[in-house]
Amino acid sequence: MTALDALKWIKTSVLAGRSRNLLTMLGFAVGVSAVTVLAAMGESVKQFVLAEFTQFGSHIVAVSPGSEQTLGVGGILRTNRGISLDDASSLQFLPGVEGVVPVIAGTGEVRHQGLTRATDVIGVSASAIEAWQLSMAQGGFLPADDMLHPRAYAVIGNKLYLALFGSSPALGSYIHVAGSRFLVVGVLAPKGQFLGMDLDEMVYIPAARAMSLFNRESLMEVDVVYQPHLRSEQMAQRIRSHLIHRHGDEDFTIVTQDQMLATLDAILNVVRLAGIGIGAISLLVGSVGIYSILTITLAQRRNEVGLLRALGITRSSLVRLFLGEAVLLALMGGGVGLMLVVGVQVVVWFALPALPAVFTPASAALGIGVSVLVGLIAGGYPAYRAASMPPVLALRAE
Repeated sequence: MTALDALKWIKTSVLAGRSRNLLTMLGFAVGVSAVTVLAAMGESVKQFVLAEFTQFGSHIVAVSPGSEQTLGVGGILRTNRGISLDDASSLQFLPGVEGVVPVIAGTGEVRHQGLTRATDVIGVSASAIEAWQLSMAQGGFLPADDMLHPRAYAVIGNKLYLALFGSSPALGSYIHVAGSRFLVVGVLAPKGQFLGMDLDEMVYIPAARAMSLFNRESLMEVDVVYQPHLRSEQMAQRIRSHLIHRHGDEDFTIVTQDQMLATLDAILNVVRLAGIGIGAISLLVGSVGIYSILTITLAQRRNEVGLLRALGITRSSLVRLFLGEAVLLALMGGGVGLMLVVGVQVVVWFALPALPAVFTPASAALGIGVSVLVGLIAGGYPAYRAASMPPVLALRAE
């Protein structure tokens, strides 16, 4: 039997039972559309979250107070010194360090000429503009003062500037942050949001000033920017050794950006695979349909199978015919499913153009690939049974 004859036989077999094949195709259509959409959405969410975490630079090691290790009974007597401004200042002199950003955050009222706005206040250093990839719309960022004794300068976010100053110039004006007066030296360009925080609503002041405002004795975090040619593990080890020498114990936690991104990637991959699994359930339902249809077809067409075997068709060719029928059903169902996804994508583009794409070539290939695999598995046993039938018994079916 030639390949063209085989294709004609498969097409005729599928079309002959189109009424009962329709439900199977619908099951595959739902499954493929679900797998495609969930895989694409999972990948889009993954890329979005990773982009959120990499918008502040890619060569940063974060140091936070408190050890992540579980302590034994002896650990009860240990004290957590926290991370001081002196610690942060000393990190500037480590080999390979390009900048150090002490971080202390809180909320407070910002006032200017009778206008008041409650917002986030974050204490940093001059290195934050390079470390966090900020850009200025007016003026400059905080000057490189002594980290322990900085001047009372402030940089405000774009939205905060519009709320307090409107179209008036802000540079050289004074604002009151939580009751203390600061001179505005710069306005940031729009940055957007990060994990629900509006960065354009913030006011940036020196870390020492923020610690005084919020009555804090230690920093919340220290971000260390290192030279690009260094490995993150190498820089983390230098910081660890330095702080252990100062504290006498590892009462802090160091997280490299590589570790953070690897953890996020693992979590998001689990979410994506879970979504694909949900769609695969629909494909499983469709596979049961294919198995049932091919089993019924085998019972109804035993004489046809016997005639083919009597005419000399080999077992392997007969297996390929039945498997081809199963694959065609899966492909037709998958094609319908992809058309549904394209329709959803068009609606999303018109209604909410900012949302991530729900249809990508990779997700479509995954959906079709899973569909074909399920079709082959579902059609395998009926195909084997058809090829194993003795020709004489098959011809006697009628």
